[in-house]
Amino acid sequence: AHVFQIDPNTKKNWVPTSKHAVTVSYFYDSTRNVYRIISLDGSKAIINSTITPNMTFTKTSQKFGQWADSRANTVYGLGFSSEHHLSKFAEKFQEFKEAARLAKEKSQEKMELTSTPSQESAGGDLQSPLTPESINGTDDERTPDVTQNSEPRPEPTQNALPFSHSSAISKHWEAELATLKGNNAKLTAALLESTANVKQWKQQLAAYQEEAERLHKRVTELECVSSQANAVHSHKTELNQTIQELEETLKVKEEEIERLKQEIDNARELQEQRDSLTQKLQEVEIRNKDLEGQLSDLEQRLEKSQNEQEAFRNNLKTLLEILDGKIFELTELRDNLAKLLERS
Repeated sequence: AHVFQIDPNTKKNWVPTSKHAVTVSYFYDSTRNVYRIISLDGSKAIINSTITPNMTFTKTSQKFGQWADSRANTVYGLGFSSEHHLSKFAEKFQEFKEAARLAKEKSQEKMELTSTPSQESAGGDLQSPLTPESINGTDDERTPDVTQNSEPRPEPTQNALPFSHSSAISKHWEAELATLKGNNAKLTAALLESTANVKQWKQQLAAYQEEAERLHKRVTELECVSSQANAVHSHKTELNQTIQELEETLKVKEEEIERLKQEIDNARELQEQRDSLTQKLQEVEIRNKDLEGQLSDLEQRLEKSQNEQEAFRNNLKTLLEILDGKIFELTELRDNLAKLLERS
């Protein structure tokens, strides 16, 4: 596949990292018990992405797909030669993503088995769902997705349309492009506002996580120190209710983030439509230039033909004048001969 990375400055355009199609492989790192996506261009590693359970591989077209890597702080894009290769890569991505999730769960189980009994009891009752991986995963999915068409642009057709018809088509596409530019500006403003809201919600999620951890430690201290079982149980119940409220708030925020993701996907589709119309407008402009050249050539030919016809008419007039003179001379000669005949 052809490898791309998102432009770190604009976060909108793709920057190619390989000059030609390269091999993209899945790799299991046994020392760290993680799965990676590796791609080399010669001796240079252009992709070294660790697969996490929260990653998502998105198909943005029939031959192009992308995923966000928060650890590398970038978005990778792959342009395949066929839709079959893209589907096969997506299936393997989902397979190794599930394997990464299972590996993570196993490592968490090992950590729980090595913990102290008091920590196990407290963790069993008040296990907070807010983990750093989940926050990073949410941030991964919020990364703006921008695609570009990796297909070569088709050459303009040789069957040129009439000049007036192509001008009407050009005006139509210009109007369509202006409308899409206006919509794109509105969507860009909405995306900026959504990004600011997402950052604020991320800070709130971090604060909720810190509050849950603090409450978790507080429950552990109460269970170890307090000798009054009833009081500890009542405090524990209140803290559990607080954690449940925080979890409900987190679910609401996650639903809001999902809605923002859908808006970003819609904006990406409009961006693709705008790029397609821009390409078509460029093709129409090229056709118009060809038609203008053909029209200029026809005008020159017409002018030359008119000049030749004018010269031909002048020659005919000259011949007619000469013919009229000859006819007049023949008429006089006939009259003279008739007179001579009468006299004789």
